Amino acid sequence: MTVSTPPIAERRPYSFTTHDVTIDDHYAWLKDPGYPDVTDKDVLAYLEAENAYFESMMAPHKALTDRLYEEMKGRIKEDDSSVPQKDGDWLYWTAFETGGEYRKWWRKPVAGGEDVLILDEPALAEGKEYFRLGAFSVSEDGRYLAYAIDDNGSERFEVRVKDLTTGNHLPDVIPGMLSEIVWTTDSTGFLYGLANEQWRTDNVRYHRLGTPISDDVELFKEADEGFRVGVSETSSRKWTVIASGDHVTSEIWLLPANEPLATPLLVSARQVGREYDVDEHDGTLFIHTNDTDPNFRLCTASIEAPGEWTELIGPSRHFYMTGVECFRDFFIVDGREDGLDQIEIHRYDGGLPKRIAFPEASYDAGLGNNPEYDMQVLRVGYESMVTPGTEYDYDVATGTLTTLKVQEIPSGYDASKYATERLKITARDGTEVPVSIVYPKDFPRDGSAPLFLYSYGAYGYAIPPGFSTGRLSLLDRGFAYAIAHIRGGDDLGQQWYLDGKLDKRANTFNDFVDVAKGLIAERWTSAGKIAIAGRSAGGELMGAVVNSDPELWGAVIADVPFVDVLNTMLDADLPLTPGEWPEWGNPIEDKAAFDLIRGYSPYDQVKRQDYPPMFISGGLNDPRVTYWEPAKWAAKLREMKTDDNVLLLKTNMGAGHGGKSGRFESLREAAEEHAFVLWQLGVEA
Repeated sequence: MTVSTPPIAERRPYSFTTHDVTIDDHYAWLKDPGYPDVTDKDVLAYLEAENAYFESMMAPHKALTDRLYEEMKGRIKEDDSSVPQKDGDWLYWTAFETGGEYRKWWRKPVAGGEDVLILDEPALAEGKEYFRLGAFSVSEDGRYLAYAIDDNGSERFEVRVKDLTTGNHLPDVIPGMLSEIVWTTDSTGFLYGLANEQWRTDNVRYHRLGTPISDDVELFKEADEGFRVGVSETSSRKWTVIASGDHVTSEIWLLPANEPLATPLLVSARQVGREYDVDEHDGTLFIHTNDTDPNFRLCTASIEAPGEWTELIGPSRHFYMTGVECFRDFFIVDGREDGLDQIEIHRYDGGLPKRIAFPEASYDAGLGNNPEYDMQVLRVGYESMVTPGTEYDYDVATGTLTTLKVQEIPSGYDASKYATERLKITARDGTEVPVSIVYPKDFPRDGSAPLFLYSYGAYGYAIPPGFSTGRLSLLDRGFAYAIAHIRGGDDLGQQWYLDGKLDKRANTFNDFVDVAKGLIAERWTSAGKIAIAGRSAGGELMGAVVNSDPELWGAVIADVPFVDVLNTMLDADLPLTPGEWPEWGNPIEDKAAFDLIRGYSPYDQVKRQDYPPMFISGGLNDPRVTYWEPAKWAAKLREMKTDDNVLLLKTNMGAGHGGKSGRFESLREAAEEHAFVLWQLGVEA
């Protein structure tokens, strides 16, 4: 059925008053009062009408979409497998079969023997519209596998346990889980956390195999509704780690891995604004913390006096310490120096640390899968915007890197056709913003070519300058592709993050716009030839910059965009809201936060003006950015915009925050988005 006119959502009178300000919200009805069960017929009818319009508008471009999909699929090795890694008496790896959407998990004895299939994701996913494997954990004795699955995108996982000696599943099934799984030393039980009604993990529980779920013991319960609880283990596996925290504050408790019912040991009581995490070596805690400096430092303490911290490595102005991992004979300090990843090896007895040297000026690198405490050869991952993902073994004693695997691109890839640079563009307040850019070597620097600009800018999450096979479909059609490392991420350290949140949130939006203007000034592209994209909080960024500078953008991709910021932060009953207040502010209690958020919230700031072509996506089961945020935004944009540019809203009716599952199904969504960009920029080739 051809749908030639966009659906127009009904305006229904609704208003509310907060801090003596009355706000009209005519599209509030798109939030189903029964959420997370969405059954309201009017809501579903509107979403389905938008989906029908989306399909109708994209239908003429199906050949292009299909061509892009086949290109992207052709760059994926269909029967790909991971490099085996030793853990205890077994070698573990994963493998895809040709045409398979999901991987299979294998192992075989180190001493020799047959390959054993331990988990078959394709079989688990069969007949399901959505499938995702969550936690995956083998018991210490190697006999049991506990794993968690989500088959609707709601991120409420079901735990199952398999006896790997018989291949049979135990009757132990735990629904509603949202955490990792950590086995006890004796392999008779494991620790996990349940999601509460508000989709928050506020607990750690102990399940003993063969006992009813109702008998599981609650080991820890968090009282603060803004905190979330996680469970993990130290590298030595001697201690189970219970971590509770929000975006700015953390608190750690330890349990002996062989005594899950012992009284948890508090490392140090929470202090607002202080974050820390912990590993352990030979009775000494290694504590990575920002207590004195936003670039973090490393302290030590004894297990007997865990709150008495002694500085081991002080904070550095140029080196942002992002993590610490202990091994038997050395410990690793991860970080970024002037924005570039570094891996440092430190000996416990002192001496100068060694850094792993990488060959390019801009790259993405980090430790890979290193499951054992006694590791003398480390698995390391590396890539850049022109170098496919590469897996190395790094010999700690000799400092040599041995290539184990390079990402294979079956349809072919010639790195010499492309160039990458790291630029610095000055924002309006004088701050230099890094930009990673990749482009064809014959790219014209005369402003005539299109450019794709991506960013995120929130939660202290850095966007690494890594490799993408999907991106090649744009580069090979004459695009440059740039990543703006804007404030709000921690690309240049935690202060970079702090300078893009709360009352400094405008820096994030301004940085993005100023990067675009800087690229135009340097003749990389021109206004109207820039396609931009952001996801989740990056979708909020998209919403802000189409309100402020719509004329710059030739096409906009906003995936699961967090755009109804004020309403979400005013709704304490939503799953994420209390934990988000440290990130955005609490507009319920704070009038200044209310005014600040209202001033940039994309939905609230939609105005009567021209908007660029836009592709908006959402997920009906998304618990992070609820489906009504993109739906309300699209409805209001349709009402207010004064242009004839295309606006599309696509809601995945059987998926959540990550979109469709499966390695090929997710490619179809990427192909649709690329096709939209090429269509709108007139590059349909």
